[in-house]
Amino acid sequence: MENAQRLMKTYQEKVKPALKKELGIVNEMAVPGFLKVTLNVGLKHGIKDPKFVTAAERTLTAITGQKPVRTLAKKSISSFKIRQGMVVGMMVTVRGRRMWDFLDKLINLTLPRIRDFRGLRADSIDAHGNLTVGFREFVAFPEIQPEDTDQIHGLEVTIVTTAKDRKSGEALFRAVGFPFGKEVK
Repeated sequence: MENAQRLMKTYQEKVKPALKKELGIVNEMAVPGFLKVTLNVGLKHGIKDPKFVTAAERTLTAITGQKPVRTLAKKSISSFKIRQGMVVGMMVTVRGRRMWDFLDKLINLTLPRIRDFRGLRADSIDAHGNLTVGFREFVAFPEIQPEDTDQIHGLEVTIVTTAKDRKSGEALFRAVGFPFGKEVK
């Protein structure tokens, strides 16, 4: 809980005034902030192996502290052997205190633990100022014990902001402390 307070306090006291000045924003409510964090797991292996679905659910629950929602197939696709209503993915949406706690953990613990990590790519930020980071292995998260995992899968983390464009979103992520790599041109 202290970590969540720490990042939220840093954002309120240091980042918000700096962004207001840097982006030339007059209204304090227009300064970009964080709305939610969404974690997604695709279950392509779970179609044949039901243990994979429970392993992915256990992983997302451990990482976020919330039970994931199972996403179902909307249509049947015979070439992928998917029937309508089958579980094809899982997702968790984190807001409020848990979101701040997760962001602090992501910046300070998880990203530095990734093997061969050279920083995030700035082009991972979309036109609306949201950042999407893909993990090939979920083992970088501190709650996960690698020896206890029997199934390794990837996951995707999307951080949704109130930024209006890519430039203000990137300024927000850099100000908060997300580690971006050097741009190669």
